[in-house]
Amino acid sequence: MQSNGTEPHPLFGGALSAVLPHSARDISELREIPDNQEVFAHRHSDQSIIVELLEHQGHVPDSQAARFHFQDVAGSNEAGGAEVRSVEPLSGAQLSLPACSSAWLLSGTQLVSKFNEEAQNTVDVYLGLFRLPQHDTDILVTFNDPVQISPLSSSSSTAEEAPSSPSAPWTPEDFRLLLHTLCLLDPGVFG
Repeated sequence: MQSNGTEPHPLFGGALSAVLPHSARDISELREIPDNQEVFAHRHSDQSIIVELLEHQGHVPDSQAARFHFQDVAGSNEAGGAEVRSVEPLSGAQLSLPACSSAWLLSGTQLVSKFNEEAQNTVDVYLGLFRLPQHDTDILVTFNDPVQISPLSSSSSTAEEAPSSPSAPWTPEDFRLLLHTLCLLDPGVFG
């Protein structure tokens, strides 16, 4: 599957949908992905987007929930550093997911090693969070955008090839379109 960036793409067996950026490749075609995730990678860069259905963190106030999940992602990535640049609420009027009690957009940076390498890459991380306490779920959408690849990283050859690729890298605007078009079609997905 390759997304053209204009039509909604079914997620989680059609229970949700969203407009994915152009050149998005479904990683489940290449390797096993946990049932609570949908993972897509840019065909010509190291960019990726992950959509996750997570347990609602009711003990975390809405205003702090995006930071909570960002730190959790940093821990999972074993990030050598993680910094939040901004957190802003997403207006319900701009969203296709009216069931969420609140939605947030966080941007930050993480220093991440790929495949347990010593070399660390600087990755801009954009995180969209949709809180659905009535379904005991937080939907987390993460856009990983490497901005500085260590020459010692296994990603360095990919980064060198990217500028000549026929497909432009994804932008934060592409990510915002995904967030604005995320739609719930079957609440049964939450169990």
